[in-house]
Amino acid sequence: MGVWEIAAISFGGVFVLMMTGMPIALAMLLVGLAGIWTNISERTAMGMIGQLPINATMSYELSVLPMFILMGVFVTRSRMSEDLYRLCHGFVGHMRGGLAAATILACGGFSALSGSSIATAATMAKVAVPEMRRYGYSDGFAASAVAAGGTLGILIPPSVILVLYGIATGTDIGALFLAGVLPGILAILLYLAAIRITASIDPSRAPSAPRLPWSERISRFRSIGPILLLFVAIIGGLYLGVFTPTEAGGVGATGALAFALWRRALSFRDFVASLVETVLTTASLFLVLIGALVFSNFMNLIGLPAALSDLITSLGLGPIAVILAIFAVYLVLGMFMESLSMILLTVPIFFPIVTEMGFDPIWFGIFAVMVTELSLITPPVGLNIFVIKSVISDLSVGKIYRGILPFVLADIVRIVTIIAVPWIVLVVPQMAR
Repeated sequence: MGVWEIAAISFGGVFVLMMTGMPIALAMLLVGLAGIWTNISERTAMGMIGQLPINATMSYELSVLPMFILMGVFVTRSRMSEDLYRLCHGFVGHMRGGLAAATILACGGFSALSGSSIATAATMAKVAVPEMRRYGYSDGFAASAVAAGGTLGILIPPSVILVLYGIATGTDIGALFLAGVLPGILAILLYLAAIRITASIDPSRAPSAPRLPWSERISRFRSIGPILLLFVAIIGGLYLGVFTPTEAGGVGATGALAFALWRRALSFRDFVASLVETVLTTASLFLVLIGALVFSNFMNLIGLPAALSDLITSLGLGPIAVILAIFAVYLVLGMFMESLSMILLTVPIFFPIVTEMGFDPIWFGIFAVMVTELSLITPPVGLNIFVIKSVISDLSVGKIYRGILPFVLADIVRIVTIIAVPWIVLVVPQMAR
């Protein structure tokens, strides 16, 4: 069989195993090993399964993952999300659609500390959806605002997926973090615009809340001082070169622990539970990483990246056409896969092609993350939507999907914008050099 036939059978095998309920990590691992065994050699397959897990997980750069995950766990347990939402509620809640806008702003702030879309969506759903319901927001619009805001968790630094992208491609993780700042701000602004337009078209979906006095707003602002300090310490330290991304993870985890202890929000039992949660989350991420590496190595061994490059050359596609084609592939994959698996599965295949065509590795990393963000809120999977459904059990998934369209359109506008204006992604890392 040729390269294309083997690749089609392999990807089909992964999807079939996923449909049977097998975790994506094991599906990629089994198909990758079976493919190497049958198409290359038994010795190569056994050598890879013996060496690759150790080589992949013993990387010094990967030590940043448990640190940022632990920071996110401490942040969640110390109820920082509630402070952020109360602050944003105080300043914009009185506007039409203001509580939804407050949710987006709070998600942006919480994302900067958790680094996880799932954690952001689950945490903010508990805080924001009941409050929006209390003021008469439609269920679909309220949950959609949380789902969209939750996607910021994998873009606004520190981002777990940006760490894995940096390790998989050899791209500077600190530069990736800095590159995510302006696109993250752009995402928030476009989401706010989507809320404003939706609330103007149908005011019944997003009524306003009472206006709070300035004394109460200032009081709420004081409560998030430690949160701002932690974010500035991490991003400022990276920008000024005071510490590496791995050291930034340690600083963030230590700062979040100190804040949780200061608030007396962390008992010894909670501390142990936080460590256990961090270990379990890190282990699951490493398993996905190992499975994706085995599968991508198989694709490299059969020559799929080279075959794709030759196909693009023969078709005469320009750089923008290639990026749009990759965008379309991610949209299709997003209907069946979650964001981490998409990144780890596709980046080793696409990365050599886009860099050969002159695209900046940092820009492509942000582009790939933004496209996978879109997959978190689009059917039929829409992982953030199902996370919110699991947290607020009486919500209808159908209503959430009907309310998500304005945010999907905002994401498409954002992706088109960074394709047309790459400067938005690259200016901050360039200034830090």
